[in-house]
Amino acid sequence: MRSSSSHRVLSVFQFAAASLLVIGIIRLVLENYPHSENSKRHAPAIRPSVSWTNVFSNLSQCDIFYGRWVLDDETRPLYEEKSCPYLAKQVTCQRNGRPDSLYQNWRWEPNGCTLPRFDAKTLLEILRNKRLMFVGDSIQRSQFQSMVCLIQSVIPDGKKSIHRNSPMKIFKAEEYNVTIVFYWAPFIVESNSDHAVKHNVHKRLVKLDLIDKHSQHWKGVDVLVFESYIWWMYEPLINATNGPPYNVREYNVTTAYELALRTWANWIDLNINPQTQKVFFVTSSPTHFWSYEWTTGSEGNCFNESYPIEGSYWGSGSSHDIMRILAKVIQEMKIDVTVLNITQLSEFRKDGHTSVYTERGGKLLTREQRLNHKANADCFHWCLPGVPDTWNEILYAHLLHYFYFH
Repeated sequence: MRSSSSHRVLSVFQFAAASLLVIGIIRLVLENYPHSENSKRHAPAIRPSVSWTNVFSNLSQCDIFYGRWVLDDETRPLYEEKSCPYLAKQVTCQRNGRPDSLYQNWRWEPNGCTLPRFDAKTLLEILRNKRLMFVGDSIQRSQFQSMVCLIQSVIPDGKKSIHRNSPMKIFKAEEYNVTIVFYWAPFIVESNSDHAVKHNVHKRLVKLDLIDKHSQHWKGVDVLVFESYIWWMYEPLINATNGPPYNVREYNVTTAYELALRTWANWIDLNINPQTQKVFFVTSSPTHFWSYEWTTGSEGNCFNESYPIEGSYWGSGSSHDIMRILAKVIQEMKIDVTVLNITQLSEFRKDGHTSVYTERGGKLLTREQRLNHKANADCFHWCLPGVPDTWNEILYAHLLHYFYFH
């Protein structure tokens, strides 16, 4: 997607005055949504240490999604780019020529508590004989790649593999019988963009009430992590169908998003067994196309940014309306869905995007394209190692808590 088009669209969603309201709504969902007794599960064979118990006692007293980024050269990055063979060229910013690496060394520090340190073997034990599936678009694919890189180093060679079975990418850890999957579904419901490779955001057509083509692959999956945002935001109107006779018409994006999300929610409520399955939904990943939003008077974007934003910040790349809809729909569901509210913490990370150190159409940007960073910087996607690793640290914390203390 081109930055000029994105600016035209996402500028529609500048609701800075409502940010506190949105934060309140999301906190309400996270803090007050009821947890069903039926969703309790048997803990894995290993047990949490005393230090873990202290961590979770501490976590219960704070909101892990609000805090600050701290420079940490000792424990970051959690893996090396060159040590993980499963990263796509789109996200390998160092290999693609990015001259700085500071973006890899920031650790998220929640207010008043500490996230448990990621432990790959512990997570593999939690997921033993289970499937973890990430469902969404290329942002969600980055979280999948991050998760694979976080755990693959503790798995012996010959005991791990990855293959594509469109629309899925499947990683297997044989010794643990763990399967980690990325499933391509940019709108979650069915659309004309469901081919994992051949898709076009410019000619979107979404089938708001149809989900069976995708959901047949989700049945029985132990841990499902959903995400859907940026594909909705190319224009404020979107072509869609909703019920017979399935005539195509234009919908406001927010209206269409809610209809699609309710189709998804209905499927979750009818098909998820809370005794054997856990569902997460990741909130919108922000963009950083207009530097005047964090530096008054500037005319750049995420290119050449090396430090997070400090202080209060909410950019026009994140829609408050979408956040409200997500909060409302999930709050009304029968099944307990955990919201991973990564939006605000990622808003600060203007430095973490792939910028011009990425590929487009399967080819790395040329020197000439990189020089024209205003037109060609990718301020949607994230370098790896980087910000998506923190999303997985938060997911890990939730899985630890769910399987050991639920």
